[in-house]
Amino acid sequence: MGKDAYDNMIKNSKYKNNKKFLIIPNGTHTNLYYQKDKIPFDKIEKFLKDNLK
Repeated sequence: MGKDAYDNMIKNSKYKNNKKFLIIPNGTHTNLYYQKDKIPFDKIEKFLKDNLK
C-alpha cells in the first residue's frame, strides 16, 4: 500500500527529487513506538537536511 501511495504521489509531479520511499525490513507501523532501533534516523536526518533549505 505504501509503495502504491508513493508512486501515485510522484506520478506526473515536477517535485520528484524531494521525496524518498524508505523500506524498513520487517518494519511495521508500531516500530516507531516499540522498536526505535529499527528506525533509520540517520537517513531521515540526511533527507531533512538536504531538502529543508
